[in-house]
Amino acid sequence: MEKEKGSNNKKVMVAIDESESTYYALMWVLDNLKEWVTNSPLVIFSAQPSPKIWYAYAGLIGSTSMYSLVSPTMELSSIAQERNKKVSLGLLEKAKKICASRGVKVETITEAGDPKELICNVVKTYNISLLVLGYNEGGALKRAFMGSQSSYCLTNANCPVLVVKKPQKKDSKSKSSHPR
Repeated sequence: MEKEKGSNNKKVMVAIDESESTYYALMWVLDNLKEWVTNSPLVIFSAQPSPKIWYAYAGLIGSTSMYSLVSPTMELSSIAQERNKKVSLGLLEKAKKICASRGVKVETITEAGDPKELICNVVKTYNISLLVLGYNEGGALKRAFMGSQSSYCLTNANCPVLVVKKPQKKDSKSKSSHPR
């Protein structure tokens, strides 16, 4: 009986964005962690990335070209933040509908800032027991310069982190990758 009581306190959080991999992770949780998400609300988080709007200004001085990065106006920044908020709220609404169709109650959270830092902060603030992320192959170059969100969360989140990778479709025409 005590085990059942303890399981009610376990919270699972899925971080979502516009990528297909995060929705796959959400569906994976709904299919594979039914006991956890039916005993307490599933927490779904979507970050509102800070707008990174810079544009280059070019000018000619005699025969010399000069280029300068110009930061956005406050109005343009505000418009971008509002757009990011609407996108995040829309993503959360879509996730809520998916969960409701499965009879799962959800708690949604959205905040503005760097997604990987926000995810770890929300994990701590809301006492999350398990963080679930979708695996997104952003490419080696992106990971080398920016780092991956999942790597950051694996290192910094105050709970276990499950990274769900969508299986690749098997191509009947492709050769086996195993050496003979």
